[in-house]
Amino acid sequence: MRIIPAIDLLDGQAVRLEKGDYNKRTIYHTNPLDVATEFKTAGFTHIHVVDLNGAKSGNFENLPIIRSMIDNVGLSIQTGGGVRTLKDIELLIDAGLNGVICSSMAVKNHDEWIESISKFGDRMILGLDLKEGKMAFGGWLETTDTPIERFLEPMIEAGLNRVLSTDISRDGMLTGPNFQMYQNLQNRFPGLKWIASGGVSNLQDLVTLQNHQLYGVVVGKAYYEGRIQLSEMAHLHREG
Repeated sequence: MRIIPAIDLLDGQAVRLEKGDYNKRTIYHTNPLDVATEFKTAGFTHIHVVDLNGAKSGNFENLPIIRSMIDNVGLSIQTGGGVRTLKDIELLIDAGLNGVICSSMAVKNHDEWIESISKFGDRMILGLDLKEGKMAFGGWLETTDTPIERFLEPMIEAGLNRVLSTDISRDGMLTGPNFQMYQNLQNRFPGLKWIASGGVSNLQDLVTLQNHQLYGVVVGKAYYEGRIQLSEMAHLHREG
């Protein structure tokens, strides 16, 4: 299982939100490049970066910081936040992003999202965010009643193979991941590579997810709050 350290960017700072609430933010570092360098020094080559400004505005306000992480720190990055169109995706790919995560676009601009999967293959990552069992998008401010099976089917046919799924009720809460949710999703769609996100609180949570044979897990607040040491994450990443 791949351990993917996370940096959430808001107004140029490394932060975490509670359940996606922009009014409940904690600032962890005023210079995100220092955090990225810590991850690289620990042996991680690929990280997860979210542009929280972009998720609300649709503009890639933190892209210069992300490009510095790629060009100056030497990291491979998957990113999300503000991706609305095929042109947005092309811009990010041209900027050097290894993976682009889309949630709102998959709902609101379905045809271009399908085209993006066909064009860029495994660089496309669906952000499947769940709020009380419903799919959420638009910075988690909107939900849809569309069944997950009907939602995923045309994407799988187009070649989608990676899905990053977040239980919003667990995000930033340090209450443990929704293990049953990830197990169910993996059983229902075994051909997809599932990346867990949200709720990780300690090393045992990572071990349990690894035992469930998930493709990967994003780790953010648990590291920043000192619940998991970077050395522990790196060891499990190497072993997994």
